[in-house]
Amino acid sequence: MDYTLSCGSCHAVYKGSYRRQTCGRCGGILRVDYKGKVGKARFDGDFWSMEPILPESRYRHYELGNTELVKSGIQGLWLKLELQNPTRSFKDRGSVVEIAKAKEYGYKEVVCASTGNMAYSVAYYAKLSGIKAKIFVSSDANRDKIRDIRETHDANITRVDGDFTEAQRRAIGYAKRNGAFLSGDYCYRQEGQRTMLYEIAAQLKAVTYVIVPVGNATLISGMLRAAEEMKASGMLKRPPRIIGIEADRCSPMFKAFKSGRSMRYERPRTIADAIAVGYPTFGDMAIRMLREQGGSMMTVTEREMALEQNRFISEYGMIAELAGVAGIAAYRKLHLPGSAKAVAIVSGGNV
Repeated sequence: MDYTLSCGSCHAVYKGSYRRQTCGRCGGILRVDYKGKVGKARFDGDFWSMEPILPESRYRHYELGNTELVKSGIQGLWLKLELQNPTRSFKDRGSVVEIAKAKEYGYKEVVCASTGNMAYSVAYYAKLSGIKAKIFVSSDANRDKIRDIRETHDANITRVDGDFTEAQRRAIGYAKRNGAFLSGDYCYRQEGQRTMLYEIAAQLKAVTYVIVPVGNATLISGMLRAAEEMKASGMLKRPPRIIGIEADRCSPMFKAFKSGRSMRYERPRTIADAIAVGYPTFGDMAIRMLREQGGSMMTVTEREMALEQNRFISEYGMIAELAGVAGIAAYRKLHLPGSAKAVAIVSGGNV
């Protein structure tokens, strides 16, 4: 779709041909605003059937998305198995959009900050597109993930002395100094990741809750945007309530949502590296939309995620990372009505 970009901080507006994902005036985060009403996307089992609701670009139609939605052994719960994507996480949905835009704008290099899964995905699609990838990873990022990314996808990786927030600061500086395309948790990724709710709605009718692990809040904010679009277009009369899940040892969004105050940085202490983000980029946007749509936030403990990870391996014969089973652990504490149809996002399987 044809679109413009708008800044959430200073409200500057840019044409779709603008070559960056941050505001040139204030450095704020941009958002994609489509020209005209987003139509009824008809997901037909092919991720690219949703191309009409993505920002216009010259996309290469890689195989991704269309992940299974399976009934769990827990009453009222279905699982969206995003670990079936090419790099074993939901990040691929956003990476194909970001890398396509980087290619369209003529960039030769992309740079991003990552706790692991983002690096996998960005490096994978950058290599397929003939673009170099520079990755800054937090000091607590999984070493096995980083080794695999470097050896398999030829990424240039720098481990920083600090958490994801510091890695993100370094990536922003690198992009400015070296003319690289700043990728990661920004507007084009959000657009790709919102496709997940369109798939879920096509795979299971009358879903009442969707439970989403939260790191940088790009996925949850994208799905909240999709819920707005689907209601406005008449696809869904009652979109599902969306519930965000953070680790109790890193829960800046949960604390802000519950207290009503502004979000504050929190040093991550969780071993669930995929959601170890002390200040989510799209956190403020997601909190506002959760309140508008009647969603909520929860936390789970390290022990609850570890127990759920072992159950998942035993029941499904697949490995999911701790963040990937956070939604299942949360569902066990929700005590929803018996008529509820809930979907937990199993976001990744890179451990």
